[in-house]
Amino acid sequence: MIWFIAIVLIWLGINAIGSSKISSNYHVKAFCNNPLETEKKIALTFDDGPSEFTVEVLELLKKYNAKATFFCIGKNIEAYPEILKQIIADGHLVGNHSYSHSKFFDFYNALQIKEEIEKTDELLEKFTSKKINFFRPPYGVTTPSIRRALKRTGHKVIGWNIRSLDGGTKNQKLIFNRIIKRISPGGIVLLHDTASHSVLVLEQFLQFLQQNNYKVISIEELLNLKAYEMER
Repeated sequence: MIWFIAIVLIWLGINAIGSSKISSNYHVKAFCNNPLETEKKIALTFDDGPSEFTVEVLELLKKYNAKATFFCIGKNIEAYPEILKQIIADGHLVGNHSYSHSKFFDFYNALQIKEEIEKTDELLEKFTSKKINFFRPPYGVTTPSIRRALKRTGHKVIGWNIRSLDGGTKNQKLIFNRIIKRISPGGIVLLHDTASHSVLVLEQFLQFLQQNNYKVISIEELLNLKAYEMER
């Protein structure tokens, strides 16, 4: 009986770690960086927008001639359609980050997840006129239900290997140091376009990249994947 309990606990532990670590590819294949990239090239991604802070992010990206990918929440697209329009007009890419970004998203069944993804795709595709190909699961957590949903929708999962944790702390020095310690060719950086402290860190980071001869390129270029499919 003790051995059985031990085995169950080990299995639960492995499952929990595999589900919460997007780079583990435990449930789904996720593209988290390009390990073959040798030049100083990285990709920037932003989660949870659009929001009023996205405008400031776009101004900084334009100032430093950097392109990014914005993983958008459906309900926020409905709230800020003009900002989404500006993201695309400025030459950035957009991806799907669910409709609700619910705290309970990880417990949804495959049908609920599929409906959320499709609802957000529909909102995004009004602006892209092309089928959305990239999906980033809320909190970076993957589950068997997400795997089953993605098998139906066909999206590619985009992860990261440089997590700023700007969604969990407002300490700009901590966030900035965390990013620059992890920066390396082929990396994908995760930031948020939903708070003032993230905007301030972004400017510091873009300055750092410029001073250290790093180039910010699109996810498409870094991973050789298409963000959109055929025109509708």
